[in-house]
Amino acid sequence: MDWIILFIAGLFETAWAIGMKYSNGFTKPYPSLFTAITMAISVYLLSVSIKTLPVGTAYAVWTGIGAVGTAVLGIILFGESKELVRIGFIFLIVVGIVGLRIFSAK
Repeated sequence: MDWIILFIAGLFETAWAIGMKYSNGFTKPYPSLFTAITMAISVYLLSVSIKTLPVGTAYAVWTGIGAVGTAVLGIILFGESKELVRIGFIFLIVVGIVGLRIFSAK
């Protein structure tokens, strides 16, 4: 269950990162509120997951999920670069996340 909570926390991290883009530097009220709420949920869920998971592993996975999700949504929503090299490095982050999950002591 702790890994599921951590995964959801990572999804909320992606949500707040995208929300920051839409908030335009926290100048738009509704996107700013969305960003603040998803930040709080993400950090809370991370804190729940580190009760049982190693903090270094959990933090690395949390930021990795957020980074991959944000990069993918940046490509889809904002037309960011789809260069093969960039996609390859994003894939390496996924490999790191999976490796941490497989080889984690918990």
